Amino acid sequence: MRVLLILLLTLLAGCSSVTDLKDDFTERFMGREPANTPSELKEMKQEGSTLKVLWQASVGASADYDFTPAVYGTAVFAVSQTGDLYKLDSITGKEFWHVAAGENISGGVGVGEGMVLLGTSKGMVLAFDEKTGKAMWQSRIASEILSAPRIFKDMVVVRSGDSRIYGLNAADGKRKWVYERVTPALALRSSAGVVLDEQGAVFAGFSGGKLIALNSADGRVFWEATVAFPKGATEIERIADITSLPAVDGRFVYAAAYQGNVVGIERASGRVLWSHELSSYNGIAVDGSLIFVTQGNDAVYSLDYASGRSFWRQGELLYRQISAPVLLGRFPLVGDLEGWVHLLDRDDGAIIDRIKTDGSAIMPQPVTLSNGVVLVQTRGGGVFAITLK
Repeated sequence: MRVLLILLLTLLAGCSSVTDLKDDFTERFMGREPANTPSELKEMKQEGSTLKVLWQASVGASADYDFTPAVYGTAVFAVSQTGDLYKLDSITGKEFWHVAAGENISGGVGVGEGMVLLGTSKGMVLAFDEKTGKAMWQSRIASEILSAPRIFKDMVVVRSGDSRIYGLNAADGKRKWVYERVTPALALRSSAGVVLDEQGAVFAGFSGGKLIALNSADGRVFWEATVAFPKGATEIERIADITSLPAVDGRFVYAAAYQGNVVGIERASGRVLWSHELSSYNGIAVDGSLIFVTQGNDAVYSLDYASGRSFWRQGELLYRQISAPVLLGRFPLVGDLEGWVHLLDRDDGAIIDRIKTDGSAIMPQPVTLSNGVVLVQTRGGGVFAITLK
């Protein structure tokens, strides 16, 4: 019982009261029922449908873990919690192959350098051949993997649930290096993993509001930046965790912390250029001069990339457990707990269209398939390619 209590407090440390602890536990980890009544959907800015489903596929459900489809060339890869891994045609959704991983999957999918990567609840990294689906190797790390493994050249980078980051040899899965750090007594459970840039730098956020940049070749730290400062009298109040992926864009890296800030950081040095007080659990999308952020209570903000100044706030989707924003063309798009996908006006944040998927919640991180197509995966097991008419 003591272990269970510690786990409960760790998962729910962002709450400000015992009631909030119970509600947040129910919402995020026991069927994901909303702690607050989701806002009713309102009439949209314009009449007529703008969105359409280009194709859809079924890959199997996920009740407990967060998965994001991966795009590689002209293929899409998606996995279920029970380990059904699919390769689909990105244009039609047609199945190329399907394999059973034989393990309970908790982190996936990562793809690159001719291989597909999954993480399991038992701390195994599984590698498959991208062309055939044939198993290549397995590698064990210390604990459960909650996010997709990533690959850069000859190195696989994977983050474990205890916030260690591992560098594995892409040829055989053998461990090359490990990065670890002391974490606060209480921390939010998060499926955010790592982001790799085109030069092999690894960006990862941690409890306590810290963002780091590592060298994927050897795990050496390039820099560490402060996204948020823990505040408050209690451990619960002092939670300031980075629970979403940073966004890398040109010379800049953008990151957000739960009960903290959104910041713009100089990519080369780690110097914080600006900070905007805004709590975010699910993350950020960047498009040119604008940053789109999902706030903790499910409002969406548009910020200036150079200063963090707020342009608009979309507050009609409160408590609908909306996803991180993603760009569909020039429009920000989010999904919600009832399987609705909402398209927002870039200029003022008004909802200009919405489309229903399968009625189950949209996973936290949609992905851009191409400039005019976005992929969302649902907890019910649907993969939907959504585009503009």
